[in-house]
Amino acid sequence: MSELHDLTAVEQGAAVRRGEVSPRELAAHHLARSDDVGAFVTRTPELALARAEALLPLPDGSGPLYGVPTAIKDLNLTAGVRTTFGSAAFADYVPEVSDAVTLAIEAAGMVSLGKTNTPEFGSPCYTEPDVAPPAVTPWDRHRMAGGSSGGAAAAVAAGLVPVAQGSDGGGSIRIPASCCGLVGLKPTRGRVSGFPMYGEVTGLATAGTLARTVRDAAAMLGVLAGRGVGDPAWAPPPAEPFLASCERPPERLRIARFLEPVIADVEVDPECVAAYEAASSLLVALGHDVEDIAVPMPREAVPTFETCWAVLTALSVVPPSRSRCCVR
Repeated sequence: MSELHDLTAVEQGAAVRRGEVSPRELAAHHLARSDDVGAFVTRTPELALARAEALLPLPDGSGPLYGVPTAIKDLNLTAGVRTTFGSAAFADYVPEVSDAVTLAIEAAGMVSLGKTNTPEFGSPCYTEPDVAPPAVTPWDRHRMAGGSSGGAAAAVAAGLVPVAQGSDGGGSIRIPASCCGLVGLKPTRGRVSGFPMYGEVTGLATAGTLARTVRDAAAMLGVLAGRGVGDPAWAPPPAEPFLASCERPPERLRIARFLEPVIADVEVDPECVAAYEAASSLLVALGHDVEDIAVPMPREAVPTFETCWAVLTALSVVPPSRSRCCVR
């Protein structure tokens, strides 16, 4: 029989609904697992167990991830729980309010086990803050888990939680997903509310999901998605739940690919090229069209992006009594 942490998030939720395991048992099982990958800045076992205990009896119409453990990135506001933004300058900061991501996770009946590791203000693409050990991939603990959602990715890949929220402006979900062998989804602008943090002036950053399966990623997006008053953009609502869309037969896709590095003038490692070609061949064998294209971003876009990133980092350094804008 599989260990509880080997089950997908959707499978764990189904086990809760069938009464085979309680939310408290799930939380206790995952809390007992050792964090040797630098996944967490702060763990909240007492709070998690108390919340899990309060989830029974199950309400009618509970969602697919009701009772399932997760974690919240240390850039997101969590009322009463330390939130450092990956910075020693905020090592003791405890918000008085929660943001839309935290509120959505709680409303869905999920149980947060703590705050996942992130670099200072979410700026670098690696996760090595002063307030926590470096986040590393569990597949090779000598290699980084990526950033800025490196802690979330390490937690999911190591089975510390089955699914987690991350955020992404310039690769902060996609890079850790690649480093840790996960499904990383950065949704479209306006899909997930940024309430109450509207200081993100570029429109690049949004919350998203890190999971081991596409179904888990879809279920977690269903938890996070929603509009908030004051959001600068609203994505059109989906025609059906994201998880339900996973059951549709896949349609033929037209997929673009390019091999030239965008940021650095370097040769792509032969092993990466081989994986790129193998993935392309598999997509063709599945009936999809794969086409080579030129790099879809001009070189001058890189320094422009770096300027925007510097502005976002500067906006992050404000007195802790003000609303935070860290969502990268």
